[in-house]
Amino acid sequence: MLESRKLSVYWQISGFLQTTANVVGSGRNEAMERVLVTGGAGFLGSHLCDRLLAEGYRVTAMDNLITGTTENIAHNCKNPNFDFVKYDVTQYLYLEGKVDYVFHFASPASPIDYLQLPIQTLKVGSLGTHKTLGLAFSCGSKYLLASTSEVYGDPLIHPQSENYWGNVNPIGPRGVYDEAKRFAEALTMAYHRFHGVDTKIVRIFNTYGPRMRLYDGRVVPTFIRQALKGEPLTVYGDGSQTRSFCFVSDLIDGIYRLAVSDLHDPVNIGNPVEMTVLQFAELILKITGSKSEIIFEPLPKDDPKQRRPDISFAKDKLRWEPKVPVEEGLRMTIEYFRGRI
Repeated sequence: MLESRKLSVYWQISGFLQTTANVVGSGRNEAMERVLVTGGAGFLGSHLCDRLLAEGYRVTAMDNLITGTTENIAHNCKNPNFDFVKYDVTQYLYLEGKVDYVFHFASPASPIDYLQLPIQTLKVGSLGTHKTLGLAFSCGSKYLLASTSEVYGDPLIHPQSENYWGNVNPIGPRGVYDEAKRFAEALTMAYHRFHGVDTKIVRIFNTYGPRMRLYDGRVVPTFIRQALKGEPLTVYGDGSQTRSFCFVSDLIDGIYRLAVSDLHDPVNIGNPVEMTVLQFAELILKITGSKSEIIFEPLPKDDPKQRRPDISFAKDKLRWEPKVPVEEGLRMTIEYFRGRI
């Protein structure tokens, strides 16, 4: 695997190194369909790996670990149908053997990450997308790009449907993420139209659940961490900006349905239940029982004022809609974080 670069492929779990040869057990079924998940050690990528393994695929997770962690996939390390490659997908990419699906999920995905890693964010959205599409083309793989609701920017249309072109500041601080994903979508459709690659694009709206990082800067882990530690909850602006939160199991189900569909145009996957950030902060305080106060800070530049997916297309074509109520999903997420504080 990746023999042309003679890479050292390894697991870094519990302080020891294990070679890929040891990870890939004798019980592997070579007849099973094989999947590559880039960003496979991240929040969403690791949950996707779990779902694909449960569906009976052989899964190779690839991640350079700048924001992901092997802790997210350690529970799969003894599964003979799972292996991990530590690698930067913006470099030359080759996998020996047949690859049936490529899921490109590699990217910094939180404001803290892409503001601290702007060049890496742009490279993984451009070069990383190019390399993974090239692999899919050469292997005859189906390809699914993880895009984002951020392609809509600070939207002038509400709720946002897939035919809305967006309101994005390409040179603002958030532009490195927005434009990386917009370019990735354009390149994906170019490979579909010009090379005939079977591509899919999912536009992911705010998602939450276990395996989020405590300090990734997104509103869910930030509010939960602050509430559990008795710190003030930081609300930006007056808290009237809206978000729509989807539990991770619902999102992954939508992504899987899209992957096995015959759709090629972008599809919104998210929860259309909308609430203000202030309402969300109050809900976190209610569920945790925290006595933390709420404080207000200036609104960051280009922060979207509203965000809510129109999921009519997903409901019609994929027979998908979210099932986990926000409060139920938050309780599960809060319990996960309690064990980390």
